[in-house]
Amino acid sequence: MASLAPPLRVCRGILKEIRAAKGPNYQQSIVYRYLLEQFRKNQVTSEKLCRAQQESLHSASSYLCLLSSVRLHSSLHTLYHGRGERSVEEAAGLVGLRLPAQPGGKGWEE
Repeated sequence: MASLAPPLRVCRGILKEIRAAKGPNYQQSIVYRYLLEQFRKNQVTSEKLCRAQQESLHSASSYLCLLSSVRLHSSLHTLYHGRGERSVEEAAGLVGLRLPAQPGGKGWEE
């Protein structure tokens, strides 16, 4: 079984994704308050070690993976989504190719 990331790292990662989605005033959103409330509620003290904390950490890690994957998917979609007909040079540039240069013209011109 893979080990889980520390809870603080997961919380900061989710907050980073919320900031990317909501903008600069993300701290006034309901999602922000709910997230902090859940992380505080599931904190482990020295007297208590329970399975529910590990389950909630696993759920939070899965949610962080989902949020980052959705953000990356939407950025890739906007980058590569078809915008109609592309020129040959532009299509070659998308996959990292360059068209060969024709020295001195095409050869059939006078």
